[in-house]
Amino acid sequence: MKKLIRNLIGVTSALVIAATINVTHVDTAKAADKEVFTYAMTGLYPPFSFRQSGDLSGFDMEVGQALAEEMGMQPNPVANPWQTLIAALKSDRFDAIIGSMAITEERLKQVNFTDPYYSSGAQVFVSTDNDEITEVEDIRGKTIGVLVSSSFAKAAREYSDNITTYTDDVTALRDLTVGGRVDAVITDQLIGENAILNAGLEVKPLGDPIYVDDIGIAVNKGNEALLEKLNQALAAIKANGKYAQISEKYFGRNIAE
Repeated sequence: MKKLIRNLIGVTSALVIAATINVTHVDTAKAADKEVFTYAMTGLYPPFSFRQSGDLSGFDMEVGQALAEEMGMQPNPVANPWQTLIAALKSDRFDAIIGSMAITEERLKQVNFTDPYYSSGAQVFVSTDNDEITEVEDIRGKTIGVLVSSSFAKAAREYSDNITTYTDDVTALRDLTVGGRVDAVITDQLIGENAILNAGLEVKPLGDPIYVDDIGIAVNKGNEALLEKLNQALAAIKANGKYAQISEKYFGRNIAE
């Protein structure tokens, strides 16, 4: 009797193991249906990328999602610190950077960029109650806040040696309202506008943008196949209205126009 019970237990265990193997095999097969497209952003750049209930969200995340679907791939957005984005891309930790990265000559030495997916200006912002700084020239010699390792840092050094760096723009803009921290912030025009509208920050743009950047998707040099696929997918989502739909959601307008 004991031998019979042992045999039954053995058969049952074998069936459980077999069933587990079969389930695992099916799940793996389903996951392998589509090639995964992994793309990175900081997750600290609202409304382009931010965390919502723990998940990455924002304009860049949704553009990447739309591009992946257009390419027939499975989207996999990941977060990475801004200052190490290019280094991590070159180390093959992800396939591309969709992180509102400006196309610059310096960056083009390290990576390739797609066609621009939007353009925006380097805008100076000051506190709404700042009556001393009334035009861009007034920021010379002042303390200027910028995002660390951003293209705005170079622009800021044209006006002052007193530079304070931040890991996210909202914190920099918020510091404008705290006396004595920074006198002005140079950041993306759209970021500042969004902070004023949605974060309730008492800051204001100063004059016209210093310059306008074209923003592209970065891929590793030599990965021409992915670069071509992304450019084709980008043109497609602009043509079929998906891009405009995403842009309207976050900015109330099509920022590609």
